[in-house]
Amino acid sequence: MSNTMSFSSDEVNFLVYRYLQESGFQHSAYTFGIESHISQSNINGALVPPAALLSIIQKGLQYTEAEIMIGEDGTEHRMVESLSLIDAVMPDIVATRQNQINQQKQQVKTEGQDTNGEEVVTSNEGVNNSDRGGDRGTEMEVDEPTTGANAGSNVSTVEIPASKATKLRGHESEVFICAWNPTTDLLASGSGDSTARIWDMSDNSQAPNQLVLRHCIQKGGTEVPSNKDVTSLDWKCDGTLLATGSYDGYARIWTTDGRLASTLGQHKGPIFALKWNKRGNYILSAGVDKTTIIWDAESGQCTQQFSFHCAPALDVDWQTNTSFASCSTDQCIHVCKLNVDKPIKSFQGHTNEVNAIKWDPQGNLLASCSDDMSLKIWSMKQDTWVHDLQAHSKEIYTIKWSPTGPGTHNPNMNLTLASASFDSTVRLWDVERGVCIHTLTKHTEPVYSVAFSPDGKFLASGSFDKCVHIWSTQQSGQLVHSYKGTGGIFEVCWNSRGDKVGASASDGSVFVLDLRKL
Repeated sequence: MSNTMSFSSDEVNFLVYRYLQESGFQHSAYTFGIESHISQSNINGALVPPAALLSIIQKGLQYTEAEIMIGEDGTEHRMVESLSLIDAVMPDIVATRQNQINQQKQQVKTEGQDTNGEEVVTSNEGVNNSDRGGDRGTEMEVDEPTTGANAGSNVSTVEIPASKATKLRGHESEVFICAWNPTTDLLASGSGDSTARIWDMSDNSQAPNQLVLRHCIQKGGTEVPSNKDVTSLDWKCDGTLLATGSYDGYARIWTTDGRLASTLGQHKGPIFALKWNKRGNYILSAGVDKTTIIWDAESGQCTQQFSFHCAPALDVDWQTNTSFASCSTDQCIHVCKLNVDKPIKSFQGHTNEVNAIKWDPQGNLLASCSDDMSLKIWSMKQDTWVHDLQAHSKEIYTIKWSPTGPGTHNPNMNLTLASASFDSTVRLWDVERGVCIHTLTKHTEPVYSVAFSPDGKFLASGSFDKCVHIWSTQQSGQLVHSYKGTGGIFEVCWNSRGDKVGASASDGSVFVLDLRKL
């Protein structure tokens, strides 16, 4: 192996901390978090999947079993008794098991082999080659429609069969984010393979291509892949440009034909969020370096850098074309304004890292969600929260306001807030009254994403149970459509007409549900 495997105490501490939280040891987690300085680490907890510690321990156990079972010649012998976790960390027991396997092999050799007793040499070569698609060129691989169990007559009309989904293959690692162009049916996606991609999903595109936006850095005078995750992207309001944020510390602006227009370099470390303002002249970014930056989109220069957080900044959202809010693992929220050298407002009240913040459509109320399992509503008119909404039983990963109420295209509908949590539920809130009006409970794993349709009548949700659910916001939160993909869902999004839902997943897949065809 060319790269040496390494891990830090910060990483181990974070996984232990998350395990304590997920197991319900809230007090232990809190104390451990303080003593190990979790909030000061450079790890974006929002991207660490649930049960990460157990998953890596399980892999270690499987590796130890493989060491015992597979000999130097590649032959495999099954163990009579499986290895327990405690056994696996005890060298004497591992050595004893290996000796037992070696004795079995010797016995087989001395007894001789009959024609049915050939030893089988196992190989992982070629396994799962079809998972990621073959050709890595710019041709987009679209999975052929399939029939079978999902298309059977016994399945309820709610479930979308695989044949009705368009699956887009090309990414070679998990796809953290996707977003539709605001004016056309171009779908952008960002992945751990250090690329973003633009997929043409318009109706007149019979054999659409994917544009591959490779995120490269300068090394020794040449451009090489950054090998860092692309975890944030946002389209300019008029649809002419795409901004991406990467763990390599750079933000980039791309044209719709895949050309790199400019590279924005000022952050020291991963970028966790970035957003265009409505006017399209500024881009806002948040980074692990504890700062937020307003960039001049035309020149690509840093207009102003804000250094008010004392831990990584996780999310940002514009209030106006020149003012914005930011949140951090330091549990604080700051509202800042261009050309003002300190926050114009600061909100404190969360007791754990604040994962996401969103202004309502009019920019009056700010919603925030946190690992403290609460959702809070803030107003510039007061210092303390307007509502402290506590109903979720685990961390709340993200929130979205409905595009309804005063100042929107749907002024006669009530303003609603949706929250997605690791407790596997989505909740809809009447913010004016400060009450939960619907709890959507069909998911069985953490929910990472929610998105309202442009008319506010539907809500899409994506979970690590691999399902995208589409709910009616009008009919008591009734489940209207459901589709099960092939990987845990990181992001769901609606196109501007509200007839297509895009989703991105942990297995490298991106897929589109065309609701007109259902």
